[in-house]
Amino acid sequence: MKKSIIIVACLTVVALMALAAEKYAQATFPEQSYDFGTIKEEKGPVSHTFEFINTGNKPLIIVDAAASCGCTRPEFSPKPIKPGKKGKVKVTYSPVGRPGGFRKSVKIKTNGRERVTTLYITGTVTPRK
Repeated sequence: MKKSIIIVACLTVVALMALAAEKYAQATFPEQSYDFGTIKEEKGPVSHTFEFINTGNKPLIIVDAAASCGCTRPEFSPKPIKPGKKGKVKVTYSPVGRPGGFRKSVKIKTNGRERVTTLYITGTVTPRK
């Protein structure tokens, strides 16, 4: 009985060590939403850049970025982000023909442990005069 407890304990330690050594990428976004406040329709598109850090121990790749509508355009680099390094996702919103409040989302798909992160932009568009 005593030997089986020792064997189980040793196997548990080995399993925990294997999990700790697992290689993974992870995009950590300190900011997941941005409010443009009030913007004027006639001023045209506005942009915000969301920064993230690869907090994993394997290179991070953004596979895709999909906006909730055609008025929102995400941009990102396809280059891998090394562990501990920063990356950026730029989100541009076009207010033309869209007076009033808005809340748009962009789904960021990566090779990371958490495969999808959703970013949000909000604001209010004042119509042309």
